[in-house]
Amino acid sequence: MSGQRWRPAYIGIGSNLESPRRQIAAGYLSLGELDDCGHSQISPLYRSAPLGSVNQPDFVNGVVGLMTRLEPRALFEQLQAIEDSLGRDRSTERWGPRIIDLDLLAYGSLRVDEEDLQVPHPGITERNFVLLPWADIAPGFVVPGHRSIASLAKEATAEPPIERLDQE
Repeated sequence: MSGQRWRPAYIGIGSNLESPRRQIAAGYLSLGELDDCGHSQISPLYRSAPLGSVNQPDFVNGVVGLMTRLEPRALFEQLQAIEDSLGRDRSTERWGPRIIDLDLLAYGSLRVDEEDLQVPHPGITERNFVLLPWADIAPGFVVPGHRSIASLAKEATAEPPIERLDQE
């Protein structure tokens, strides 16, 4: 793997169950243990109302910037393995409550369109709980097929309701 070049990847991280900040901290630690990856940035956390019609607690969300030599598919599989190790239940309803959520938002300028993996992640341009924390760490990053994160974040809607959390 040492011959592969390093590329930036951005991971959305969120939780709304069992002490979400603690779950996110466990996610950060697990991301830091990935081979051929290094943390480069961690956003502040935001609290937002959940999407969808399922009655559930608010989410805590952030974005992690990584430098990686893993290919997108391998990184995606590692993210799912971390979710599984932290107790993610995949049998729950879409947009339902979750102990941990790790989404591969973007991988450099690459685009991937496979049945279970789309990069950039679909819908990110409409999700304030992704754009606002992402803009805190990488405002100049251009989402393939879109504009910079800073310009997308400026146009982010107020829905779902969102607030930046104080660091603990």
